[in-house]
Amino acid sequence: MDNPWTDWKPLSNWRPDFESLLETLDGGQAFRWNREEKHAFSGIIGKRMVRLRWNPPNRVHWSVASPPPDNPTQDLEAYFGNRETYQMLFDALPWRSDPHLQRCMAAFPQLRILRQDPAETLLCFLCSATKQIVQIKDMLALLADRFGDPLPGGMKSLPSWAQLSSIPESALRDCKMGFRARNIKGTAQVLAENQHFISEVGRLPYPEAREKLCQLPGVGEKVSDCVLLFGYGRLEAFPVDTWILKAMQRHYQLHDWSHRQVARFGRTHFGKSAGLAQQFLFSWERNHSRK
Repeated sequence: MDNPWTDWKPLSNWRPDFESLLETLDGGQAFRWNREEKHAFSGIIGKRMVRLRWNPPNRVHWSVASPPPDNPTQDLEAYFGNRETYQMLFDALPWRSDPHLQRCMAAFPQLRILRQDPAETLLCFLCSATKQIVQIKDMLALLADRFGDPLPGGMKSLPSWAQLSSIPESALRDCKMGFRARNIKGTAQVLAENQHFISEVGRLPYPEAREKLCQLPGVGEKVSDCVLLFGYGRLEAFPVDTWILKAMQRHYQLHDWSHRQVARFGRTHFGKSAGLAQQFLFSWERNHSRK
């Protein structure tokens, strides 16, 4: 069989240190990347398989499985974001007056928010309730293996929401989804009846978009904020999970605050790029709090 992979090319718009690369790909915002070797990853962007290879001190090379897209470089740059844009986002965060945020940013200086497909992001975070990253990845891998379409390169895509609407709930439970299967099945039925739901959310202001997503089975404020941040690129979203609650208690003295209160504080304190600040806080807490 012919080699399906294109030649390796350098990624021009992102030059991360390895810690920032690892945390971006495998730190809880995406669940379809796998670490193949010490400095190499394989994953899926859209409907194509991609390999990334990090070379010190800060170069990433990429290869995609054929048939190649019309402009893979443009797709990759959209997925990882523009360097100049991120520099402005970093500068706009209140790290000058917030020593803990400054510490978090120094630990992962090139951390990015991935711009993922909103429909797939919704599915991923419906699987995330009370689960760790490795468990979410396992559920999604099983779902893709049993119901996804083969992709050049060896992996399979996740099933679309239209496909999910025809899959029995029992079959979803067989993918280790437990109670999440009912929410995924219910959401699939809602989306089957309103095929424009995903695009409609993208056109709404943040508060209305959040409210609309919360109408779906199994979607609360945390999941809706994750979908808006990682799927729609809405940086004003501030997802609050256990790690963020711990961070805000330890470093901002927000003891006994509810998830909703913490989210409101985050959006106010960190400003228009609150979601980016959230990911810095999340990454530092997850990797360094025990140390």
